[in-house]
Amino acid sequence: MKRSRLGGWGVLLSAAVVAAAVGGWMAETGARAQSKGPVRIGALGTFAHVDGIAIINAATLAVDEINAAGGIDGRPVVLFKYDDHASAAEAVRAFQRAVERDRVDAVIGTFISEVTLPLEPWAARLHRPFIVTGSASNDITKLIHDDYARYRFVFHQWLNSEFIGRAVCDFARDVLVRKLGYSRAFVMSEDAAWTMPLDDSYLRCLPAAGLKVTGHIRFSPDTTDFTPIYNKIEATHPNVIIAGWSHTGLKPTLQWHNLQVPALLAGVSAQAGDGTFWKSTNGATETVVTQTACGPGAALSPKSIPFSDAYIKRFGSAPPYDAYTTYDAVYVLKQAVQRARSTDPDPLVGALEKTDYVGTIGRVEFYGRDSQFTHGLKYGKGYFTGVMIQWQNGRQMTIWPAQTANAKPVVPAFVK
Repeated sequence: MKRSRLGGWGVLLSAAVVAAAVGGWMAETGARAQSKGPVRIGALGTFAHVDGIAIINAATLAVDEINAAGGIDGRPVVLFKYDDHASAAEAVRAFQRAVERDRVDAVIGTFISEVTLPLEPWAARLHRPFIVTGSASNDITKLIHDDYARYRFVFHQWLNSEFIGRAVCDFARDVLVRKLGYSRAFVMSEDAAWTMPLDDSYLRCLPAAGLKVTGHIRFSPDTTDFTPIYNKIEATHPNVIIAGWSHTGLKPTLQWHNLQVPALLAGVSAQAGDGTFWKSTNGATETVVTQTACGPGAALSPKSIPFSDAYIKRFGSAPPYDAYTTYDAVYVLKQAVQRARSTDPDPLVGALEKTDYVGTIGRVEFYGRDSQFTHGLKYGKGYFTGVMIQWQNGRQMTIWPAQTANAKPVVPAFVK
């Protein structure tokens, strides 16, 4: 047998060639296995809260539809559901379990800003796409803008507080001022992370819309007696109270009605966006106006009403705002996986950045890297503005914008 001139180096070289060949085969086999394996999605919400369980319900509905239609390029979708218990610490543990134990390809959900913001560093550390579908704080996208390389995995598929404020002001101009002849407003918000930029937006744009702001108050979420607050508000003689409520809407709505505060209640009362709020307040929510993603009977796109009808049929009540956005987010993720032809994080992020999808809420696109709202949902004409709905005779009716409205605004009998 002829000895190789390479000696020991030849043995090493041969071993390296074999190892490379085996490694390449294993990588190719793994890639093939991954391409045929399930797409794994985590849905994160607060099960005990109507807006939290809506995230889980909507994700379930979307995943069931996708699987019934053959999955994503033939790959089934598996949904993992996590209860964050409205706690940042619980949410972080759930996010870690989702990625490290359940090996999810992306996480969707959360509607409390104080829960969402601590999750962003974990999406960055674990390199896992995270689509926020309910929280509103401007800081969600600020982190991405300020440190794109680190936080590029996060996308915000709901309006930030600045844009919610603009939507309310656009409604105020079109309906409260031009149709109802109102001229005075009082801003009343819960003390939370998402309402600080919301109030800033209100205080800037309400006067531009034609409403003089007669006062501004932020109350503790622990408040139980709103009588002193309403007495203070009434003393300034506003036509309308512009609210910023997400977690505290029940008690102030009940007391506004029982005290017959002589001012229309409008703005953002997230709980009033849920179909069960009429029953929860025993009808005290009559005439309350709130900004939301969409409303029953409102056709922001051909997909809006079919989704709403399917949600009501399956879960028994009208979908809250984050049900619409979560349902759309699952389909946005589906398209991104198809474009990327992969569930690997970086290709998936690149594909999500190219999103141009018409969903239940209208056109969904994300702002680019150079925007101050990097990876935030685009707002405005041709994109997404949301709607204003009003409770009328026990039903949620859309009163703005005009092109999707199915009712005219009404004023309670105790308001002049």
